[in-house]
Amino acid sequence: MALSYFWSKEFLTNRYFLWLLFWCNAVGTVYGYIWYGEQMKLTLAEQPVWQIVFVPDSPTASLFFTLALLWVLYPPRSIIIKRIGHVIQALAVVTSVKYGVWAVSIIFAGWMQGGTQHWQDWMLIASHSAMAIEALIFVRFFGFRWTSLVVAGLWTLLNDTMDYTYDIYPWLPASLYDHVDGVRNFTFGLTLVSILCAWLALRQAKRT
Repeated sequence: MALSYFWSKEFLTNRYFLWLLFWCNAVGTVYGYIWYGEQMKLTLAEQPVWQIVFVPDSPTASLFFTLALLWVLYPPRSIIIKRIGHVIQALAVVTSVKYGVWAVSIIFAGWMQGGTQHWQDWMLIASHSAMAIEALIFVRFFGFRWTSLVVAGLWTLLNDTMDYTYDIYPWLPASLYDHVDGVRNFTFGLTLVSILCAWLALRQAKRT
């Protein structure tokens, strides 16, 4: 069997593979919300309730991707449901690329600033790298267009603004708290890069 088969539409859209991917992401999403549990509790205790939406960044990105797969498994006939799916798919790509790369970058940055390495860091590196990769791979099977991409981009920029306006950004390695301004600038820049990557991947998908 040629390696190219594992890149083919036949393999990637096989329903058994899609369900496997769905459940892997669903379990990862639940684990991600549990991981954010303490920060979410603290936010609810000390901040306005509406800000809780902007706290669990990576698991919400994973949730978007999990839901996006349902639109591939069950293509809707309703135009309204289809358009909703397109927005979710665009959010899945932009946020999965953004937070996948962000988490890996922050872990390495923390190490470079003298932070301690933990085994969980390698687990997070592997899982967040997979988030970014799978999103870019599945762009060609998603049906969204530039309008949905604009919505996804605006939402992600809004999330960044909320994070760094109200200090509800993901908890950082201790060695990076003296560099929050740099992290903020990197975060906004990475959002723009993620939107660009999603747009370029979408253009490439249309050509193939």
